Amino acid sequence: MSGARVARSRARARAPRLLVVGDVMLDRYWFGQVGRISPEAPVPIVLVERREERPGGAANVARNAAALGADVELLAVVGRDEAGDCLARLIEGEGVRGRLHRDASVSTTVKLRVIGRQQQLLRIDFETVPSHEVLNAKLAEFERSAAECDLVILSDYAKGTLVHVERMIQHARELGKPVLIDPKGEDYTRYRGATALTPNKTEFRAIVGGWKSEKEFHAKAQRLRQHLRLDALLVTRSEEGMTLFSRSGVLHVPAQAREVYDVSGAGDTVIATLGLKLAAGASWREAVRTANLAAGIVVGKLGTAVVQPDELAAAQRASSA
Repeated sequence: MSGARVARSRARARAPRLLVVGDVMLDRYWFGQVGRISPEAPVPIVLVERREERPGGAANVARNAAALGADVELLAVVGRDEAGDCLARLIEGEGVRGRLHRDASVSTTVKLRVIGRQQQLLRIDFETVPSHEVLNAKLAEFERSAAECDLVILSDYAKGTLVHVERMIQHARELGKPVLIDPKGEDYTRYRGATALTPNKTEFRAIVGGWKSEKEFHAKAQRLRQHLRLDALLVTRSEEGMTLFSRSGVLHVPAQAREVYDVSGAGDTVIATLGLKLAAGASWREAVRTANLAAGIVVGKLGTAVVQPDELAAAQRASSA
């Protein structure tokens, strides 16, 4: 074995091991020029010049963690179709070990975005719910894989692959594995007992209602954390930064002053960075501050994107200067 391969093997052996489970999707981008309005309807005509495909959803979480140096296994369900084949190739190319269960009865979730003049003009979604047989097989594989990881990330995009989330949380916690969840929907009781949830401000408001002051916001967040028996609750607040609620109190981290180009996938970057840092032994304070820096970088990029280690290192140097 060459010296370079030995070095990579040793680095991989030392890397935090993350198990990412959830709803994966294929993000497709069609870029083109807009020159005129259609005579058939008052909509722009886009002459497509370039196409890109990227892993989305839980797959974007996995690729973000892998880009920052984690040893990542991704457990998900896709269809037996061209989009599923494409997604499998993409995540392999990102250095992620994919455990993709194929379900012939569904189509792989695809989000097709049409971009003209550097603006998203249209998004078309294709999705169906996986079968119970495939989901049961995924649960059995989760129980095997959880024993080998340092931390579990559950990425819920409400596409139907986390119907066994309660059993997953219970099993992982019985093994002593931290469980971080990016939640969706209006019923957070299904996440009870997880280590932490990372809702954005809009998702959080849908659960607890509005607030008129920072004090009321803090009180509602701590009540939700206690009700769900969470170690921590991290609410991402866009231009207001992010706030961590835990047993030891509240930590608020202001947003980084950057130009926001595209917020899609920012939550994936946050939970991936948070999970990587915690699995490596960092404190909550350090993990949240690093995740905030990573989010500030990725919103300056178009579409679902990753943060590279050198970009994060530069942001950390700048923040401490």
